[in-house]
Amino acid sequence: MKIRLIDFGVPENRLPFRAHDNDAGADVYMPYDFTIKSGEIAKIPLGFGIEVPEGYAACVFPRTSMAVKGLVCELPPVDSGYRGEIHAIISNVGNVEQTIRKGARIGPLVIVPVIIADYGFSRGEQRGTGGFGSTGE
Repeated sequence: MKIRLIDFGVPENRLPFRAHDNDAGADVYMPYDFTIKSGEIAKIPLGFGIEVPEGYAACVFPRTSMAVKGLVCELPPVDSGYRGEIHAIISNVGNVEQTIRKGARIGPLVIVPVIIADYGFSRGEQRGTGGFGSTGE
């Protein structure tokens, strides 16, 4: 599937890059040095937008080597109609402040199929309101 990018100032050498043909996503890169405190959430502009085909969404997934340090990319979807700049949302769930250096790979940009639901109320059999282990261990 060909995906068209929209230029918001990303350098040519920092375009999303798939290291191997069978990788699930293409790595995106940190545009500047940034220090994130423990418990903080950062919104990082990536310098590009993306034209996601209808029936799909894009997400910047967590990168394993960052996640084990407590740095996690959150997964807000980029909808098919959005044409603005993409941001990575990074949470520091660890106990220490961490610095992410300019040019570091921060996560794979993954395109996923979505089902566009048509929501409505059910008039059939009702399930109870119990949750969170209400049916036993």
